[in-house]
Order: sequence, then C-alpha cells, then structure tokens
Amino acid sequence: MTTAARRRSLPGFGLTMGLTITWLSLLILIPLAGLFVKTAELSLAEFWAIVTAPRTLHALKISFGLAFAAACVNLVAGLLIVWALVRYRFPGRRIFDAIVDIPFALPTAVAGIALTTLFAQKGWLGAPLAALGIKVAFTPLGIFLAMIFIGIPFVVRTVQPVLLDLDVEIEEAAESLGASRWQTIRRVILPSLVPAALTGFALAFARAVGEYGSVIFIAGNLPNVSEIAPLLIVIRLSEFRYADATAIAVVMLIAAFLIIFALNRLQNWAQTRSLAPV
Repeated sequence: MTTAARRRSLPGFGLTMGLTITWLSLLILIPLAGLFVKTAELSLAEFWAIVTAPRTLHALKISFGLAFAAACVNLVAGLLIVWALVRYRFPGRRIFDAIVDIPFALPTAVAGIALTTLFAQKGWLGAPLAALGIKVAFTPLGIFLAMIFIGIPFVVRTVQPVLLDLDVEIEEAAESLGASRWQTIRRVILPSLVPAALTGFALAFARAVGEYGSVIFIAGNLPNVSEIAPLLIVIRLSEFRYADATAIAVVMLIAAFLIIFALNRLQNWAQTRSLAPV
C-alpha cells in the first residue's frame, strides 16, 4: 500500500488537520505574530537600546539563568523522587505521590505567599537561615526556590510512566550477567529514562522562565537585584510603553524557543540512540 493510500485510509484526516492548523493559528501563531508586529514599530536602534539596557539584561539574566539552574535541580531531584515512588513501597507513598501534584493545582499567588511567609526573616525556615546569615525572601535565592517549587512536578510526572514500564526483570538480568549496580544504571536504566527526563527538564525550564505569580511575592522585585523579565514586561505595560514590553517579550520568546528546540533535538537524539541496537 502506498503512502498516499495509507493517508487516505485515515478517516477525517483533512478535517482534523484543518482544525488543528486553525486552532494553532488562533491560539498561538496569531497572538505571537502580534508581538512581532507591535515590536516592528520600533526602529532597529530603538529595539537594540531597549533589549540591551542594563535593567533589561539583568532581568533576562535572572529569569533565564535561575530558570535553567532550577530545572537542573529539578532534573536530579525529580529522578530521585520518581525512583523512590516507583521502586519502593513504604507507608504514605500514595500521599507523597499526590503531594507532587500540589504545584499544579495550587494558584500561583497562593504558592508565592506561602513561600514568602515560610522564608521571610521571621518565617519558620527564614529565621534559622537568617541566623546563619542567609537571606532568602526578596533575593534571587528566593526566586530560585520558587522556580524549583513550581517545576518539580514536570520532571516527576514525565519520567514516572517510563520508569513504571521499565521491567525490574531487565535490571535483574543485567545483574545476573555480572553487571555492577552502576553499570546497570548507566547501560540499562538511564538510556530509557533520558528522553523523558529531557522532556521534563524542558517543561520545567519553560514554566520557570515564564512564571510570574509565585515569583513576584518572594522576589522583592528590586530593579537590577531581583526583578524578573515577566515583571519588567508588566511594568512597561503599566507605563503604556507597549512597544518596549513587546520587544522584551520577543527576546524572551526567541531565546526560550531556541533553548527548547535544542533540548528537543537532544531528546530525539537520545531516544534514537537508546533504540539503536547495541
């Protein structure tokens, strides 16, 4: 059967493809195109002056740098959490498994207030840390912790189904053939988990970069200190500097797209390599 025949055998392919393209255009492509149209009102010199302003560069550095660092922490912590939830049985396991989803369901403003209260200088965790000379609330460290909080479920829920499908018998077979524990992890377990782990990493990073509600409360929002790029965009909008806001948004959009695209390519490479015969 030819490729064309196989495609025609799918019922409603033309209709579903048309609806898909229509919805993608209405919900994603057209709004994003509006950013570029509004930014086009600026000259190249004006655009460059906006995106290279010290305040803008610092906000972008805070958002992207801390989001990447938080995604790295979530990748490691998420793998450990998944391993404990899937491979072990212990009292309260289902409760801990449900707790992982709290950042999904919790309103971002509530999460921000809770973290700020917890890590304030008189908070339950903030007070002992302040005694050690470590200030969390209203600093980049607070932003970092908030990004970890909202990103951890993405890694856990992306990797968990893959580890559930990975039979323990495969690990036992590797060990019976003389493989050490580290060799089993490196040659058997990790190749199967890497594509899903990279997907979770990309999702956690993307969420952290664009996060607003849970971050602004604990950030303090001090220019050139703890101001995130999404907040700077909101400030520019409140000042009716719409072109400035869209210029910063375009830079964030392009940078985030390039990073996620590179991660997706890396994920595809890892998945192809894991499926290749040894």
